[in-house]
Order: sequence, then C-alpha cells, then structure tokens
Amino acid sequence: MASAPALAVKDLAAKSGCLACHAVDKKLIGPAYQDIAKKYKTSDEAMLVAKVKAGSKGVWGPIPMPPNVAVKDEDIKTLVTWILAGAK
Repeated sequence: MASAPALAVKDLAAKSGCLACHAVDKKLIGPAYQDIAKKYKTSDEAMLVAKVKAGSKGVWGPIPMPPNVAVKDEDIKTLVTWILAGAK
C-alpha cells in the first residue's frame, strides 16, 4: 500500500493532468513512471524538471508531451522526485 505522502503526490499528478497520459506501472499515451525512473535513474533532476515544464518530443515515440506551463515549478520538482523514486 502507498504511504500518505505518496498518495498526496499521486493526487498532485492527477490534479496536474499527468495521469491523463501516464500511469505508474503501464504505458498509456506516455511511458509508465516506472519506465521513466529506470531510464533516468542517474540523470540530473533539474534537467528532467525542465523537460516536464517545457514539454518534449521524440524520446518515447512520436507523440509529444506538451509543455506544462500551468503547473508550478515546485510541483513539477515534487512529481519528478516521486517518479525517480519509483512512483510508489
């Protein structure tokens, strides 16, 4: 079972629109958070925060991730930290 802080972050992901394209353990439109954590486990967190904020394309296939300009920077950092920790 997920801890209370993890549930709060998952709620933040839902509120921010992330779960429309991503799931923790399976590919939807975008990759699963667990797959992102594996791919970027040794990456610079600030680089990933910037990618989420600005959007990206071509990394996981032809469907781009739109920019997330309406999501606060601190919320994006919280989400990226959670994803890199395995999103549990």
